[in-house]
Amino acid sequence: MKLGEFIASHGTPLTTQAGDHLFHQGDHDQSLYVVHEGLLKAYYLSPEGKEHIKSFILPGDSIGSLMASYAGKACTFSLVCLKPCRMTVVKFSDLYEASKSDTEISSAVVDFLLGFGMKKENREYELLCLSAEERYKRMLETAPAILDLVTQNEIARYLGVTPVGLSRIKKRVTG
Repeated sequence: MKLGEFIASHGTPLTTQAGDHLFHQGDHDQSLYVVHEGLLKAYYLSPEGKEHIKSFILPGDSIGSLMASYAGKACTFSLVCLKPCRMTVVKFSDLYEASKSDTEISSAVVDFLLGFGMKKENREYELLCLSAEERYKRMLETAPAILDLVTQNEIARYLGVTPVGLSRIKKRVTG
């Protein structure tokens, strides 16, 4: 069975509004969310309440907490809808069990996890090895649509700078 067929037959449709949280940091949510329409934000909150944006999730993306879904631990991040969303939600355990007996699903899950791992590796590289200005330029090249969909404060938190720092970066980059 193809992964898309499995998700369609075993998943549950979900429609949300902007501002709805799918889960919070510390929850035990064991779902995989497949986004068809909308925009979501995955973020961490420090003990002091400072928000750090992990990623923005667009149509065609999937997201869930592997710590919660696979390891049975608490979600390490929160997931909120920035725009109204239409998704399919599938239990990670159902997908994992199906992957054990269906090679086509297993192969698709491996491909998904490889893509997920590469995305995380790229994000780590950006945060650890690139300057904030280089991260901004990379965002302009790889995800320019995001810049029109989220606030300047969210872009600054994603890049790891203050809004004033982002303003200065934008002036240097765009002239």
